[in-house]
Amino acid sequence: MNEINKFVATGLTILGMSYGSIALAQTRASEILQEEYQRSGAENFSAARGETLWKQEFTHAKSGQKRSCTTCHGSNLRKPGKHARTGKTIEPMVPSVNPERLTDRKKIEKWFLRNCKWTLGRECTPQEKGDFLSYMGNQ
Repeated sequence: MNEINKFVATGLTILGMSYGSIALAQTRASEILQEEYQRSGAENFSAARGETLWKQEFTHAKSGQKRSCTTCHGSNLRKPGKHARTGKTIEPMVPSVNPERLTDRKKIEKWFLRNCKWTLGRECTPQEKGDFLSYMGNQ
């Protein structure tokens, strides 16, 4: 094998290992959180319930505005979204397209807190969070 082929082979191996590590981190972070949610009283999680919740429209108690997760993230989780108020681009939600998604437990919890309050007008329940993770993980 010549030097260029060795270099390419090494690069591809490292790249594959990196994506494998990210996928493992995503899987593990989601699993850990789902285990915690079940200890908090949630039952079996459902991607179908997560999808329904994702698309459901809520009337925000304070503002009276109708909002859903799709308001900012769009209905296709594989494509970028756009924040309704700031116009900021939101990277795709699903790990199959955005390998860095769902890899950090603290970030997942931070965004659940912020987005559930903004969209639903309240914090999400452990059941809802687990259902959302199931839905996003199946995309």
